[in-house]
Amino acid sequence: MDSLLTYTCEAGVATLLMDDGKANVLSMAMLGALNAGLDRAEQEARVVVLQGRPGMFSGGFDLAVFKRGGQELREMLEGGARLSERLLGYPLPVIAACTGHAIAMGAFLLLSADLRIGLSAGARFQANEVRIGLTVPHFALEVCRQRLAPSQMFNVAVLGLPFNPQKALAAGFLDELASPEELAATVQRHTADLLGLNAEAFTATKQRLRATALANMAVAIEADRIDWLKLG
Repeated sequence: MDSLLTYTCEAGVATLLMDDGKANVLSMAMLGALNAGLDRAEQEARVVVLQGRPGMFSGGFDLAVFKRGGQELREMLEGGARLSERLLGYPLPVIAACTGHAIAMGAFLLLSADLRIGLSAGARFQANEVRIGLTVPHFALEVCRQRLAPSQMFNVAVLGLPFNPQKALAAGFLDELASPEELAATVQRHTADLLGLNAEAFTATKQRLRATALANMAVAIEADRIDWLKLG
């Protein structure tokens, strides 16, 4: 489908595999590929698996775009926000197979999925914006708020602390841990279970449960757009 993303669909399960050979940065090209994959999955699949390359789920937004600034930066930031918003209300179950590190926007992408399965070792989970001199966007705080344990919000968003897999599980970044050897089988077990759900009931209940979060996301993104205009 794309040099950055491989799309496959088999037995009702669409897999979107991100692999840019490096940090799986969420550039405009990667965001476009992900949205195209989600568009296709809506037509062909009943469950979506979003995963990264070995050792890396996503390192977040493309920092090279931050250096360039301008309209490209604003579009990338809003594109990431809109992708999180889309996943929160996406009509199909979305499993994140977290194959490694999830940093910054990569962590927010992970938190936007319905079921998050991560490696039991060798991965770091961190919203490091404050530590690199950036203010965490309003939309990202909303994403964190609806998945993370309240007691960990300050540690994640304001202090920008790194979490190992076990601490990430307790904090709410993940729902389950698996060894690298067991990850594929664990994801397959969950996809088989989700395929058995009533699709209409799943979609209606998911969107009903997240109605407030989605309304808050819409307000947050508009606030972010005002902030992002100040970036030049």
